[in-house]
Amino acid sequence: MTETMTKPWTEPMPDEQFDIMRRILAAPSPIGLEAAMTFGVLEPYFEEFKLPGWAALRFAGSAGVVFDTHPGETERFTVMLIGHADKIRMQVRSISEDGKIWIDSDSFMPATLMGHEVRIFSESVENPGSYRVIDGGTIEAIGAIHFADLPLRQGEKGIKPNMLYVELQLHGEKRRDQVEKLGIRAGDSIILNRQIKRGFAHNTFYGAYLDNGLGCFVTMEVCRLVAAAGGLKNIRLLGGIASYEEIGRLGSRVLAGEMRPDAVIAIDVNHDYEAAPGVGDRRFNPLAMGKGFTLAVGSIVSEALNTVIESASREAGVPFQRSVVGTDTGTDAMAAVFAAVDAAATSVGFPIRNMHTISESGHTGDVLASAHGIFAALQKMDGMNEGEGITRENFKQLHPRLDLATPLRKEA
Repeated sequence: MTETMTKPWTEPMPDEQFDIMRRILAAPSPIGLEAAMTFGVLEPYFEEFKLPGWAALRFAGSAGVVFDTHPGETERFTVMLIGHADKIRMQVRSISEDGKIWIDSDSFMPATLMGHEVRIFSESVENPGSYRVIDGGTIEAIGAIHFADLPLRQGEKGIKPNMLYVELQLHGEKRRDQVEKLGIRAGDSIILNRQIKRGFAHNTFYGAYLDNGLGCFVTMEVCRLVAAAGGLKNIRLLGGIASYEEIGRLGSRVLAGEMRPDAVIAIDVNHDYEAAPGVGDRRFNPLAMGKGFTLAVGSIVSEALNTVIESASREAGVPFQRSVVGTDTGTDAMAAVFAAVDAAATSVGFPIRNMHTISESGHTGDVLASAHGIFAALQKMDGMNEGEGITRENFKQLHPRLDLATPLRKEA
């Protein structure tokens, strides 16, 4: 019995698998410094299950990687999965005389950072390229409620980005000198310090950086499932791990431009709109944790590719939800378009709560459903075209014709 037939997305994630997911999410990989995840965790894991001939490809401009099932075989129909390894970072802006390390909060909402532990990664001045890590700092802004003005105390106004600093508990004389002697400088990266844990509710978990260590985990899980099945006969699978997503989805367009895939499937977090507070009047489609993976509809998404994923998932019993994305997917699904590469594209995700905070939470069943849904779609595409394998011509012919839509009439 195959893993898909056992429906693992309905069961608690095994401890060994959860630990792999934890290690991927915990890797210190802020924007531009992703090698801790790509080289330190993902490549060694890939080596554990890869089939003979598979290869890990590296790039000059970033620490992004591509895990390739058929290196150099450019004539094969090529499907690229894309997760992104970069974490939202904070950065040191300046150091004041009292030892406060003032920071840039980047894409974090300032109020969500208050009081949380962080790690500062500082490059050695004497030995460029060598980094040290400083633990024990927390993000602060007002020092104590007693120092806040009344509107801030009462919640009438909030924490602003320029109020945030890292507290290292330094005391005594020349505190700025103490910080500088640690080698901390403007531009040093800071990340939240919380590994994922299993949640209270069935099959849930929470922690920092589900966005987007989960996309990287799913990319690797699909590659592992393909290896366990003995590989793909007709498809070249590229497991892409991109950089620079959090500052404009820049790394994935390089991967697409270099590898020129025929199809792109981005894998990224989505929102649990059903549980989101205060957005009922916005009429979001009610995506929800525990109801399966999400499949994007709209923007540059290929309806032909979606049809394959939907039909394969239904046949395998994998639950999914349609996610309306409008003009922009907001994910690395845009990579091929940005890179001017002709590729069918879509975006797969999983609903999470509290995105871009230290307490993001998700459902292991949704995460595994996304992996198995993509795996089922790959197997379906691998057998298309009467056993000869899928080709670019298949997708050129699969575009829906709305002028041929069947009229729907009311029953008498």
